[in-house]
Amino acid sequence: MSQDSNGTLPDSIILPRHIAIVMDGNGRWAKRQGKPRHAGHRAGAENLRNIVKYCGDIGIEVLTVFAFSSENWRRPKTEVALLMELFMDALKQESERLRKNNVRLRIIGDRSAFSARLQRQMGETEAITAASTGMLLQVAANYGGRWDLAQAVRRLAERVKTGELAPGDIDEAAIAAELSFADRPDPDLFIRTGGEQRLSNFVLWQSAYSELYFTDAYWPDFNEAALDQALRHYAGRQRRFGMTGEQVVAERKENTPC
Repeated sequence: MSQDSNGTLPDSIILPRHIAIVMDGNGRWAKRQGKPRHAGHRAGAENLRNIVKYCGDIGIEVLTVFAFSSENWRRPKTEVALLMELFMDALKQESERLRKNNVRLRIIGDRSAFSARLQRQMGETEAITAASTGMLLQVAANYGGRWDLAQAVRRLAERVKTGELAPGDIDEAAIAAELSFADRPDPDLFIRTGGEQRLSNFVLWQSAYSELYFTDAYWPDFNEAALDQALRHYAGRQRRFGMTGEQVVAERKENTPC
């Protein structure tokens, strides 16, 4: 366990199975440091390496991070080009480290907009880590929550067109089954760094019941101790999923071994 201002995380703490993070504030961190924006992105990539290892060490099952949204193409071309090169370098440099740490990588999002070279590297890194049985690291690249829903609906429409599926069979479960990472639990904890308090089109459907945690810390400064604070916040929440607090307590007692 890591140390923070409140001491170590207790062994009995309830941890989320799946954490989703909007890694915001790299550019503003760089500006505060008197550095160019790309220095902030590099610092953010280094911090991600630390957070990935820490999450794996404490037993998080899935970590999903927002690396590049479908809206980020609107940024200056020079910044986008630098982000693409940083992404390529990170995939090359981290593949063996991820494998050694038993972390499996999955890229979610529409890859078609990326260069053929970058798409190949994505596939190669995923293949290198495919046998890992520890934490799943999902990197959302050219991803958007609305895109995710649109592609799910598109696939369902194709199944209706072929007669495989009747329109009346389309329910929440059918839609969820066609979304990205349908084989994994939805995020329990949604974290956004950088001071903004919005979802920004990230895992919209999957975050319907996520606990939301916003922090003013810029992503390069969001270290293990800062994550511990978010985990403490999560552990203090009562997740009711539409039930009353009394029902949750009763259900917990019922499911607790004597």
